[in-house]
Amino acid sequence: MSDAKRFATPQRVMHWLMAACIIAILFIGVGMVATVAPKYLTLYQVHKPLGIVIFILALIRLAMRVGYGAPALPKDMPFMMRLAAESSQYVFYALMLAMPLLGWGMLSAASHPVLLFGGVHIFPILPVNETLYSLLRQAHVYLAFAFYALILMHVGALLFHKFVRKDGVFEAMAPVLTPNQVEELNAKNS
Repeated sequence: MSDAKRFATPQRVMHWLMAACIIAILFIGVGMVATVAPKYLTLYQVHKPLGIVIFILALIRLAMRVGYGAPALPKDMPFMMRLAAESSQYVFYALMLAMPLLGWGMLSAASHPVLLFGGVHIFPILPVNETLYSLLRQAHVYLAFAFYALILMHVGALLFHKFVRKDGVFEAMAPVLTPNQVEELNAKNS
């Protein structure tokens, strides 16, 4: 943890960029499994490279977290709330890394090429194996549901910190703050 009141600007930009990418890929994934229409192929062709982009961004974000650190949680935050906040961060990073790897591994096990934007192929990371494909596919689906649940809890916690506790946790990652919000944040954390 650092003495800063807010996450560094590059961390906030990366957070919101990844939030948009992750929400998009989760909804694209739902669209893929909910349709057999020709749109499936389009969704599939966006889902695969976006997963690789998310994986790369997650690695960069993890390095930024190590490099910049994070603002300290409020001193008056109860132990269980602090534990939930810290644990959820580990789970977020684990999912941001595991989901793309599971998808890539699943496609490799099914002998499907992984194409990036522009038709660039990336290498398979696992041998072709139908049983492995099936296991990875199930894991990918179940972890997607876990990701949805974690995002809902994250948004719920955000609203709780913003409107109930009013403790500056939301402002630490907010993309922009008004001058009044900056003043209030500095006063709370002084």
